[in-house]
Amino acid sequence: MSRTPAHVVAEVTPASAQWGFTGLRVVDLDDGDIDELVLDGREALVVPLTGAYDVACDGTDVRLAGRDCPHCERTDVVYLPEGSRARVIARGGGRVAIATSRAARRLPLRHVPAAGTTSELRGAGNCSRRVNALCMPGQLEADTLMVCEVVTPSGNWSSYPPHKHDATTADETELEEIYYYEVAAGPGGAPGLAYQRVYGHADREIDVLTEVRSGEVVLVPHGWHGPTMAAPGHDLYYLNVMAGPGPERAWRVVDDPDHGWLRETWEHTPVDGRLLADTDRCSGHPREGS
Repeated sequence: MSRTPAHVVAEVTPASAQWGFTGLRVVDLDDGDIDELVLDGREALVVPLTGAYDVACDGTDVRLAGRDCPHCERTDVVYLPEGSRARVIARGGGRVAIATSRAARRLPLRHVPAAGTTSELRGAGNCSRRVNALCMPGQLEADTLMVCEVVTPSGNWSSYPPHKHDATTADETELEEIYYYEVAAGPGGAPGLAYQRVYGHADREIDVLTEVRSGEVVLVPHGWHGPTMAAPGHDLYYLNVMAGPGPERAWRVVDDPDHGWLRETWEHTPVDGRLLADTDRCSGHPREGS
């Protein structure tokens, strides 16, 4: 899809994942480095994780303000149409994610400012997290691509109760999903860590319980997924990229019935106060590499 830049942090393609739709490329670029994209049969969303970027696509130039810290700030993004050619150029250096999915329609290029993304609090207590919709139904039109990011304060459980979206029903849409992680480092830059659980059901087996660190991915082809656990002392950010074969671009999930009751306890439980502060003010997390 592109020429090799300074450093490829993570790359998932439908071929490498052995599925049909969803992809992700994360690269570190020094000042002036370029990542070139050729999106034959695919659409994309450029998401600055750290740093600022210029994006040139089929004669249109977009300047992405980006951000310094994914745990503390929202970012602007740019949607790139199916069949386009683009260059992502670093201004000062940083880390950028390019989420992709298979697409049949060519839609217009769009730049969405940080203030134009939808941010909401989910959960309560130690299940509190903030979800930023970057390219979701009702927020940004795409053919199949869906992208959101989740910020989970240290010690909290996210993607909980466990849920799934691997069938086509009135309550569920079939979606492949990529989790990409950035874990805040500790004092002195000590690497942070988190944990991810994915497990199957009678129709489709899968069994994953893994430690994750910055720059790593977990693939969810099917099955229940959650919790995503932020270790004490290490705030957690993850980017979710989703797409699937259904005729409707929608995000519908069902909870694991053994754990869905937990939602009923949140009504009288306050949201973690760490998420109520100004979300666009970085509190100084050191940046950790892969």
